[in-house]
Amino acid sequence: MTARTPPDALPQSLWAVANGRHQQPHDLLGQHLEPGGLRFRVLRPLAEGVTVLLQDGTELPLEHESEGVWTGLASTLTATVDYRVRTTWAGGIVHDGDDPYRFAPTLGDIDLHLIGEGRHEELWTVLGSHVRRYSGPMGEVTGTSFAVWAPRAKAVHVVGDFNAWDGRTHPMRLLGQSGVWELFVPDVGAGTTYKYSIRGADDIVTAKADPMARRTEAPPATGSVVEATEHVWADDEWMTRRRESDPHTGPMSVYEVHLASWRQGLSYTELAEHLVNYVSDLGFTHVEFLPVMEHPYGPSWGYQVTGYYAPTARFGTPDEFRHLVDRLHQAGIGVILDWVPAHFPKDAWALARFDGLPLYEHPDPRRGDQPDWGTHIFDFGRLQVRNFLVANASYWLEEFHIDGLRVDAVASMLYLDYSRKDGEWLPNVHGGREHLEAIGLLQEANATAYKRTPGIITVAEESTSWPGVTQPTSQGGLGFGLKWNMGWMNDSLRYLGEDPVNRQYHHNLLTFSMMYAWSENYLLPISHDEVVHGKGSLLTKIPGERFDQLATLRAYLAYIWAHPGKQLLFMGCEFAQPNEWGDGRSLDWWLLDDPAHYRVHNLVKQLNATYRDHPALWAQDSSPAGFEWLDADDNTGNTFSFVRFGRSDRSGDDVLVAVINFGGSERSGHRIGLPRDGAWRVILDTSGYDAHGTPSQADIVVEAEATPWEGQPWSAVIHLPKLSTLYLAPDAAESDGPSEMPAQEPEAPPEAAVPATPEPAATEPTPAEPATPTAAPAPSTPLPQEPA
Repeated sequence: MTARTPPDALPQSLWAVANGRHQQPHDLLGQHLEPGGLRFRVLRPLAEGVTVLLQDGTELPLEHESEGVWTGLASTLTATVDYRVRTTWAGGIVHDGDDPYRFAPTLGDIDLHLIGEGRHEELWTVLGSHVRRYSGPMGEVTGTSFAVWAPRAKAVHVVGDFNAWDGRTHPMRLLGQSGVWELFVPDVGAGTTYKYSIRGADDIVTAKADPMARRTEAPPATGSVVEATEHVWADDEWMTRRRESDPHTGPMSVYEVHLASWRQGLSYTELAEHLVNYVSDLGFTHVEFLPVMEHPYGPSWGYQVTGYYAPTARFGTPDEFRHLVDRLHQAGIGVILDWVPAHFPKDAWALARFDGLPLYEHPDPRRGDQPDWGTHIFDFGRLQVRNFLVANASYWLEEFHIDGLRVDAVASMLYLDYSRKDGEWLPNVHGGREHLEAIGLLQEANATAYKRTPGIITVAEESTSWPGVTQPTSQGGLGFGLKWNMGWMNDSLRYLGEDPVNRQYHHNLLTFSMMYAWSENYLLPISHDEVVHGKGSLLTKIPGERFDQLATLRAYLAYIWAHPGKQLLFMGCEFAQPNEWGDGRSLDWWLLDDPAHYRVHNLVKQLNATYRDHPALWAQDSSPAGFEWLDADDNTGNTFSFVRFGRSDRSGDDVLVAVINFGGSERSGHRIGLPRDGAWRVILDTSGYDAHGTPSQADIVVEAEATPWEGQPWSAVIHLPKLSTLYLAPDAAESDGPSEMPAQEPEAPPEAAVPATPEPAATEPTPAEPATPTAAPAPSTPLPQEPA
């Protein structure tokens, strides 16, 4: 309907309702008592006739008042009543329905107060769309309430399947000074697609997806979808154990997964079978999913989010995602999600200029734009925006039983001059480069998450030496549980890329991490970022022939599992995929038919089993009491050896010795120091996992000699193969001598090891992303405590 200047005879308010410019349509529409009775006013553009059906069985025909507004007066009624509306459309089509404008607001004063203060910790329960049921004299009414925050909008309508996307029929009301617009629409149920038609402060009407939508259409469609969960959780045992445990001091080996390319074409439901079985067999304690929040551009891998409260519809419904999480929990596997509060895309139908002006983004591009990714940056200082993000973190932990959040690109949030030249950024109120509002957001999100959901963990991808990332917020820290050790990752991969003959000149790359290992609670990441965009796969970073590459990789993986800190390994690395990861194709599953690659897979399985069984490998990850070098200085031999202790006082037999040879020569008669006397068993030998049947030393028992060595009171002589890692632990069985060589692994994997039918490799290029600055952290902070 074309807007025009109202004639003198038509009240301004009715004209505003009819032309989509009224902020309080409930003041005119619905039922209102007047001196002469009860006035009914109904908005039905293009109707040919409208009748009100009253609860006493009588009917009240309405007259067309103006531009689709129909009205009538029931002179005998002195109180409001239950009623329905009968509409006659062209062609004699008659429809009986309810009136949205007879219902009270679905948000209370406390909700609006908390929203105004930016303190509504359960924001998702009041904003967005929610199926609701109300009882009345004429029967139960089922419908959907819609509520959206758009404080500077001139008017907001909800449009969707239920009204043929007509922007005239369902104007929403503005609730006080809160900036929240609300409307309950009867007869709208779960599965309905909708958007908000917003007349912005710029007087331009734009259709916007719901920022709080808990379900969306599958891209490239951009509509929001009404969601009502029916999932019945079956992970009570897991959730009880989660509440009573501390993941920061427990075992954590993480398998990082990009759902779209682990095996292409699988839905959440199918992943709940194939992925769960595969990860269970490998023995990882957790999976970490690249962002599952809805995003329009698949090759962004989910890091440019438009639907912060909705799992992507590419793989199924929110309840089907709940089913995947549920099955992982039932299998004893925790779930970590990537969470991206650092930036959001500029798509006109999403968060950008939501009410006609910058709202979620900072209005100054020096604060509100991220030049590296062509995206917006949240206005972290706006209370409601901060609330949107803090509540979003809790939403995933609570509504989807997620066990942890890994926050992407934290460094880009902490520094106002991140990836900017002089003159391209604004200093903070003190003239510094620290982004104080973003720091506050991270602290509040972490503190709120740990308060509301005991047993979860938050992880920071922070690539600089910012102090106190894993310090509690009560001590001025950011409050994360773990921090990705980017310094260790860069150094160890540089070392791995050197030829064995040159590694002696780069020995410090593997010893330096222990200079700052206790400054934060660390996780050791070999992530998706390291095997894409021309960086090559983990295997092909290693020089030499394929046999030596595989041997070095096996030794490196065992080194990671023994190093203080939790572990993360990206999919495909567990079977040494030679091809660089491509997000547009599945992993190279056929490699599991090759014994050389299958044995890497089997080694990872063994590493996880050994890791779980030996608290020395995880109980003191963030304490110097849990680690001691045996020999950190054998650069000419390219060997490293150290002890891990399971108790802070180093008592008992919960001890493990790791010896790593990254050199190209074996070391016969190699003496190592031991902290205990008695028998020690070789519990892992990575050289025994090759495809050539090399005899493994696993299960060989050596006796500690009373010969002090490497600062230890006892020692033993071992054989150290080239490019290998050995683990030794006190032998509970106290064997009198060496055991027989164990049987070698089969030449080919069992069929069950392959989770999917192999698919041919693709060669599509992957999109480039700018690198984030990295620097080895300095040991500048005290030993971290548990997050507040």
